[in-house]
Amino acid sequence: MVLLLMSGLASLSTGPALGQSATSANPEGHMGITGADPSILRTEEGFVSVESVAGRTLYVREAPSLAELPDSRPTPIWRDRDGLGEVWAPEIVRHNGRFEVYFAAGAGSAHRMYVIKSDGPASGYGVAAQVVLPQDKWAIDGVPLTYQGRRYFVWSGWQGDTDLAQDIFIAAMDADGQVLAPRVLIASPDQSWENIGEQTPAINEAPQPILDPAGQLHIVYSANGSWGENYCLADLRLKAGAEPLDAAAWLASDGCLFGANAATLAVGGTLARQARGVGHPSFVLPGEDHLPAGAAETALPFVYHGVPAEEQPRNFWAARKWFIGAFQWVPDVTYGSDSPDLGWGLAFSE
Repeated sequence: MVLLLMSGLASLSTGPALGQSATSANPEGHMGITGADPSILRTEEGFVSVESVAGRTLYVREAPSLAELPDSRPTPIWRDRDGLGEVWAPEIVRHNGRFEVYFAAGAGSAHRMYVIKSDGPASGYGVAAQVVLPQDKWAIDGVPLTYQGRRYFVWSGWQGDTDLAQDIFIAAMDADGQVLAPRVLIASPDQSWENIGEQTPAINEAPQPILDPAGQLHIVYSANGSWGENYCLADLRLKAGAEPLDAAAWLASDGCLFGANAATLAVGGTLARQARGVGHPSFVLPGEDHLPAGAAETALPFVYHGVPAEEQPRNFWAARKWFIGAFQWVPDVTYGSDSPDLGWGLAFSE
């Protein structure tokens, strides 16, 4: 269960260093980039984003502020010359000073994870290498993380060979970036708020690792189908002192922390009003592997995708756009009902 006490978060600014407030400067509400699955990295020079266009080409944008990203010229960094197909959800990270872009590709059940690497954010990427995952099953939305000196890889995938459900898995990585067995299942879409309408498949996806002010590991994920308005954000928190490969050490929020369907929200969760189908976040923080700890009770930026609330598109997926919001760490949040665990939780605002 989640108990959140918060007020006034929507009025907080992300700070002048970011180039704009938590609320987008676009009069239509969204950020000005059409597409899904945002990934933005903050560097010493400004901001870098990556996106997949037409499921075939990866592009990078660079700008000194978030507000200027939509107007920057997208630079192609990789094309699907081998015909892998359905290139989805690229994720840009920085590790040991190098830039790495992880993405899923493959038609239907052939989806697997791939990575390209470069010394610079917008050029010099080589041939895509498959990220070989334990048991070699369908996989998307993978991203690495470093926690307490060890590197891990977290992704959304199938337990078997058929599309029954998407679960979230984690596995260790070695110093060369190879993912090691075993894979550990840490979240399944087995709650009613994660499976509105008993959809098939039930979905947990888009895991995003982040450290809280105490240095504890969280994985924020998206639940429900991204093709509809019930897509939302929820959170997994690792128990203090626990090992990430211990499945029992992960506890989840008791509902969506950010979503457009009030019936799915956890206690204290935020109702999204300017967009529907909100999810697949990117925490816009400096540092490597997306894992600096956020400051306590300070509003920080994140980017998510959604469909503008006033639109009624025939194709929900094609109408998705990037939005800028804010998140804030909230102390003394209880996760879990069988064995309650107290720690930091997340609050989101548009």
